[in-house]
Amino acid sequence: MSEMTSQSVTVIDYGIGNLLNVVRAFQRCGAGVTVVDNASQVTGLPDRLVLPGVGAFADGMIELKLRGFDDLVKRYAHTERPFLGICVGAQMLFDVGEEFGDHEGLGLIPGRVAPVPAIDIAGQAHRIPHIGWSSLKQPAACSTWKNTILDRIEPDEPMYFVHSFAPLPVNEAHRLADTYYNGVRICAAVACGSIYGCQFHPERSAQHGLDILSAFLSL
Repeated sequence: MSEMTSQSVTVIDYGIGNLLNVVRAFQRCGAGVTVVDNASQVTGLPDRLVLPGVGAFADGMIELKLRGFDDLVKRYAHTERPFLGICVGAQMLFDVGEEFGDHEGLGLIPGRVAPVPAIDIAGQAHRIPHIGWSSLKQPAACSTWKNTILDRIEPDEPMYFVHSFAPLPVNEAHRLADTYYNGVRICAAVACGSIYGCQFHPERSAQHGLDILSAFLSL
């Protein structure tokens, strides 16, 4: 079972996030959850900030800017307090997203968000989007998951993915976890200082997903 915590977390609502499942998952981990739908509602510095997301990269960035969250996230990222992006929320941490053309991201982690390759390792077409349970692997450049959001996860634990695009970090050291889709390497999680992102959905990944959220709360 996940270790119960008493930390608080602020979840950003910008109109396209998988909000209810994320809130319920954090509550199951014992967190006090505050949901904000405009940056003006955030006073002071939250203990932890979470950016969920489903849908298109460009739509997410438009809504973040309209609600003033782009500046808030950038300022918060420099405080060294824990930040977690989920799915599209993780993708928007990067410089550019390629969905429906190139679109500027938050620029907090160097790299791009590109389509999941439509051809598998054997050169055969496979289904896009990549949907379902897929195991986490520790990249060669990542020496340990200790003291990260994956602290309580063993390699090869499966997580739930639903996506057609994935991050391509410039720096291999920012890859916290990979997964493989019919042999194709996909960046599954990223870490840059106190900034974390999951391409998969921890809130939909059963107990192991709750273990990740609990570890985030314990950072």
